[in-house]
Amino acid sequence: MLDHEGKEVPGNRGYKYFGAAKDLPGVRELFEKEPLPPPRKTRAELMKDIDAEYYGYRDEDDGILEPLEQEHEKKVIAEAVEKWKMEREARLARGEEEEEENIYAVHEEESDEEGGKEREGEDGQQKFIAHVPVPTQQEIEEALVRRKKMELLQKYASETLLAQSEEAKTLLGL
Repeated sequence: MLDHEGKEVPGNRGYKYFGAAKDLPGVRELFEKEPLPPPRKTRAELMKDIDAEYYGYRDEDDGILEPLEQEHEKKVIAEAVEKWKMEREARLARGEEEEEENIYAVHEEESDEEGGKEREGEDGQQKFIAHVPVPTQQEIEEALVRRKKMELLQKYASETLLAQSEEAKTLLGL
C-alpha cells in the first residue's frame, strides 16, 4: 500500500490502494500518521528562564509599577480616612466619648524609598538598584588573597609550623 507520496505504508505487506480507494474510512487512517507527543522538557530546560525578574525583584526598576501603587495607596488611604470620619461622627451622635489622642505616638516621616525616587544616574541613563549587598572590588581582592594564602599554607606548611606560627602570633598579640 502506498501513501499519497508513493511510499509504502508501514505495516501493510503488499496491499496497494489507488485512486478513490485511498479515501475509504478504514484506509484513510492507515495513511495518517499519529503525531508524536511533544518531548517533555527537562528540569534544567524549565529552570533556565527563571531569574530575578521571575521572582519579582526587578518590578520597581522600570518605573511603571510605583506610580500605580502610589495612586492606589492614596485612594485606599482616602477611603480609610473617610470610613474613620463616618464612624467617628456616628460615635459622637450616639454620645460616646471620643478616644484621646496618643501624644507619645511616633510619627514616621516619609523615607527616601517612598518618596519620588530618582532612577537615573548622572549621565541620564537608567540606574539599577542592588537588592543585596554587593562587595567592592577591594573586598573581592582581599578575599581572593586570603583564600590563596590559606591554600598555600595548607599545601606547604606542616602542622608543627602552623602551631609555632600561631603561638608566635599570640605572644606578639596579633
